[in-house]
Amino acid sequence: METIYQTWAETVTLFERRGFPQDAYDSLDEEEYILHPGPAALPGSLWLDDHQYRHHNPWIKAGGRPEYEGIDGAVTGYVIDGDLRVDGNILNLDYGSPSLIVLGDLVVANLVLSGTSHLLVQGDIEAETFVGTSTEQYVEVLGDLRATLAIMWDEFLPEVGGRLRGRALVPAYLDLDGCGLAVDDPAPHAGLADLVVPEVLLADGDTPGDDLYLADTGLRYEHMIDRMVRGLPVVRGGRTVTPLKELPHKQ
Repeated sequence: METIYQTWAETVTLFERRGFPQDAYDSLDEEEYILHPGPAALPGSLWLDDHQYRHHNPWIKAGGRPEYEGIDGAVTGYVIDGDLRVDGNILNLDYGSPSLIVLGDLVVANLVLSGTSHLLVQGDIEAETFVGTSTEQYVEVLGDLRATLAIMWDEFLPEVGGRLRGRALVPAYLDLDGCGLAVDDPAPHAGLADLVVPEVLLADGDTPGDDLYLADTGLRYEHMIDRMVRGLPVVRGGRTVTPLKELPHKQ
C-alpha cells in the first residue's frame, strides 16, 4: 500500500475512528505523520532514528508537503493502521527521532529503545528481546508486552495496559508491582544463562567497561546491540534476521 502524509487533524480523526484513547496519543507532537493505511509487514529491520537514516525506511516518500520547506522525507512519525510485523529488529538509539504508532499488534524479533522515539501500540507487543534504557522515551502498549527478556533500565518504564509476560530485568530499587506492572515469568527458576546466548553475558572476572550502567544485570549491553545490528539472536533459540547495514551513534 502507498503511504500517505496526513495532517495532525487527519491523524486524530483516524485515532478517534479506531477507538484509540486520547490519553495515549496526547504525548505526540501535533504535526504531520506518515500513514500506512492498513496492516504492514517488513521483511528486514527498521531504524527509528534521526532523519539521516530515514531512507532505510520503506515508508518514506521523497519530498513532503510544503510545510516541510523542502526537507527530503522529513517525518514526525509513522502510523500503521493495523498490525505491524517486522521480521527483523526495530532500533532507536538516537535523539530527535520519529515516533511509531501501531493501531494493532506489533510483532518484531528484537525491540531496542534508547533514544527519544515514542512508541504507542493499541494491541500487544511480541518480541524476543525488549530493551528500554532512556528516560526520554515514552512507550505505551494497551495490551500485553510479551518478551523472552525485557530489560528496563535507567528509570525507563513503559505503560502496559495488560501484563508483561516474560523475564523482566530492572534495577533493584524498582518495584514493578508497586508501579502497577503485572509480570508473568513463564520460567521463574531459569537462570539468565539459560535464556540468552553466552556472547552477551559477563564472564567470571570480566569487567563491564562501557556497559557499566547495565553491570548489575550481568549482560554486555553493547554486545547485545552489536549482535542485533548483525542480525544475530540474543535469546537462546532466537531468530537470525537480515542484518542492518549501519549502526548510528548516539550523540
